[in-house]
Amino acid sequence: MTVTTEERVLAELQREHAGALFALLLRLSDGDRQRAEDLMQETFVRAWQHPEALCADYDSVRPWLFTVGRRLAIDARRARSARPAEVGAEVLDSAEVCADHAERSAAALDIREAVKTLTPQHRAVLMLVYFRGASVAEAAETLGIPPGTVKSRAYYALRALRRELPGYAGDLH
Repeated sequence: MTVTTEERVLAELQREHAGALFALLLRLSDGDRQRAEDLMQETFVRAWQHPEALCADYDSVRPWLFTVGRRLAIDARRARSARPAEVGAEVLDSAEVCADHAERSAAALDIREAVKTLTPQHRAVLMLVYFRGASVAEAAETLGIPPGTVKSRAYYALRALRRELPGYAGDLH
């Protein structure tokens, strides 16, 4: 394999400036080695794409490389801040799945139909305790029945709903 002059120049450029350029890009990448390596690679690609910058009458090409690398780092930071933060697979695996609006609406309709099958006494207790948030004592006072009867009716109402809604049994606790 024949090495071209251009390849030799780039290899020499990399040997001479890679350490200092990587240190700069590592600082600009907040210590993210992978990002700094990607930026350094892109900087050298730009040098390869613009050989005229390497042949200019400068004392050193290092300022040009640093400027290109810094601009790439700034552009990368702006691009990351313009889109939502990335999350790892472990976050997605532990995230709770939320039902969508259509599923919630269908479930609400199913529950309404199931509640209609309850006796009026069971339905009244269920409405007060579970849908309006009344305590057992408040429901007992409102309905004019003992607190034990409220508890009993609530138990049997939920049991009847579990029979009517077998797919929702885990949600009716």
